[in-house]
Amino acid sequence: MNKKSSIVGLLPLIFFLAIYLGTGFATGNFSTMPLLVGFIFASGFALLLDKPGEKTSFNKKVDLFARSAGEETIIIMVVIFILAGAFYSIADAMGAVSSIVNLGLSILPANMILPGIFLIGCVLSFSMGTSMGTVSALAPIGVAIAAQTDANIALVMATVVGAAMFGDNLSFISDTTIAATRTQGVELRDKFKANFFIVLPAVIATLAILAFMPITVETMETYEYSVMNILPYIAVIVSALAGINVMAVLGIGVGVGAVIGLMNGSFNVVELLGVLQRGMGWMEDLAIISLIVGGLVGLMKYYGGIDYLLEKITASVKSKVGGQFGIAALVSLIDIITTNNTIAIIATGPLARDISKEYDIDPRRAAGLLDVFASGFQGLIPYGGQLLLAAGIAKISPVQIMPYSYYSILMIVMGSIAIISGFPKFKSEFKPVEIEE
Repeated sequence: MNKKSSIVGLLPLIFFLAIYLGTGFATGNFSTMPLLVGFIFASGFALLLDKPGEKTSFNKKVDLFARSAGEETIIIMVVIFILAGAFYSIADAMGAVSSIVNLGLSILPANMILPGIFLIGCVLSFSMGTSMGTVSALAPIGVAIAAQTDANIALVMATVVGAAMFGDNLSFISDTTIAATRTQGVELRDKFKANFFIVLPAVIATLAILAFMPITVETMETYEYSVMNILPYIAVIVSALAGINVMAVLGIGVGVGAVIGLMNGSFNVVELLGVLQRGMGWMEDLAIISLIVGGLVGLMKYYGGIDYLLEKITASVKSKVGGQFGIAALVSLIDIITTNNTIAIIATGPLARDISKEYDIDPRRAAGLLDVFASGFQGLIPYGGQLLLAAGIAKISPVQIMPYSYYSILMIVMGSIAIISGFPKFKSEFKPVEIEE
């Protein structure tokens, strides 16, 4: 075994899992232990450890933690999260969210209401970049539609959640996309291409399944919308596809949304400042968790835990396919434990990068797999935020939603098929952006 590797380096993660899962089982609620608090406790525990056979001063360990938390990739990611929050808030305040939902509902044929809800949710989540925001916006409408039809409310909520995970996985401004691309050193467009061809069959299959579940519509409301209010989303999508830096993409979206909001009277200049602050505040918790996780992973690496885990994984991996399944299994496990696919990608990213180098896995593919499997399982966890929110709005149990989560299940299936088949294949070699260790 590599002298640098040691199971001691994994003890902080084991400690976190023990207190997080222990609290969840003890209280019957896995949201009892906030992720930030759990990672703070784990970081404090990590600072009490040391590299086997060495004596490291407490001050040096604090410095190592701070340097890892302040690593360039982490800081850029934090700034992007804050900008994304500002965009979400602007889009909500100036009417973009309601307009894009109402536009879809207005053009839906009555006999295709379920596939239509799924498509609206996909467009909404892809535009917004937030699964929780999509569920918050669309789930109440889904409840109203279920009340006007003979549709199974659990099926409708599962359709909403599945659509939300579509955008969480694919959107250019999704926090999972940002985390996957930054940790693997790839561009937004490259990761999008890798993901799109993996999940496209899952989208088509989901639409087909939902189309064979016709529902009877008694009455449909009239929905109001403004095409102009959708322009911020169009600006974000077009600029991202053009290859513009993600910070500039979000800046463009915020700018377009602010101008339209001022024009249509959604807010004045002073209120605009509050709208921006509100959105940034939404992302503060995730930003701080990202910093803490970055520092914790740095200490784990210093103690030899990352090398130990890599050796254990690669010991049973004999091929590129095995390496990809290793990446998929790791991010899925961390997501199931933490119930947060973004944090799972941030925590798994450095290890995935090492596995990719070891087995010559294209970084674009690694980034795509991280996001596909993390988002797929996130849409199935009954104690995860998305299912809990949808179930709360519909006043049902999240366990009732799980069996109907067709898209999330198909994401995982298609991701596994993509690993085995080697699809999609990249025509050109790719050199990732170098990331300081």
